[in-house]
Amino acid sequence: MSAPTAPPRTVICVGDVHGYIAKLESLWSNLQSALPADAFAAALVIFLGDYNDRGPHTREVIDFLLALPARHPAQRHVFLCGNHDLAFAAFVGELPPPPDGSPFSATWEEYIHNEEHEGWFRGPGYEGMHVQGRRWGGVIKERWNPKKGLPYKGSIYDAQPTFESYGVAHGSPDLAKAVPEEHKRFLSDLVWIHEEENVPIDTDEGQIICNLIAVHAGLEKSIDLNEQLRVLRTRDTRVPKVPMLSGRQDVWNTPKDLTGKQTIVVSGHHGQLHIDGLRFIIDEGGGYEDKPIAAIVFPSKTLIRSTE
Repeated sequence: MSAPTAPPRTVICVGDVHGYIAKLESLWSNLQSALPADAFAAALVIFLGDYNDRGPHTREVIDFLLALPARHPAQRHVFLCGNHDLAFAAFVGELPPPPDGSPFSATWEEYIHNEEHEGWFRGPGYEGMHVQGRRWGGVIKERWNPKKGLPYKGSIYDAQPTFESYGVAHGSPDLAKAVPEEHKRFLSDLVWIHEEENVPIDTDEGQIICNLIAVHAGLEKSIDLNEQLRVLRTRDTRVPKVPMLSGRQDVWNTPKDLTGKQTIVVSGHHGQLHIDGLRFIIDEGGGYEDKPIAAIVFPSKTLIRSTE
């Protein structure tokens, strides 16, 4: 008699946290309550990026994430890099160096026309900083963000709460000294893409087995897929603004190279929930104080929120 087949591993994808520790703790508790104990204990948990900015408790959020492997040793944890995390890492000197040895200042040129308006950081060390770090630690001249209908918090990235969670003023170069070494390692180790094989998903026609690609914003429809995968897998920091981590409309859909190939593409970033076939956007919170953090569970496609 053959041994019974083990049930497929549960996969949990968690949307943007943006510095809201209470929401993260509530979501984690709700996931634990909603799932069978054995499924939760052995789950693959993919955090879709953007741990910092907007909310007040970035430091506590990263502490929570760092503690997960010891609290849940049978789980696998994947921490994707979001555009906010990349910028934070850039400011504190934790981005991988450009593969061709070029200086980070080479990333400025394409967006230099925005320097004055966005108030890019010009303090100590700016000369060797990636453009996104300068934007993140700067002081934007406009006080009102018309897209969000809220005031900016320090910079175009709303980074002020992150600085303050580490006990320093917005834009202070002392942040690099205030961030603990284990937090710097966390930022340095963030992956830009996670690829997983043999992920089951329930559909109207029954359960199918898919590949899964998790990337913070999505995959670009107009850039060669292999080139996108190269940039993401190698974390190519020559790129001034990585569309797969920060794009909007052009990363919304699944690229045509993947259509019909039973590939799940899951992202956060967009400030909303959107499910279309095998394309999943899981970011109900969007960094807003009054909106929940959401997660999706495969194979069932169950949505769990921090408010439930």
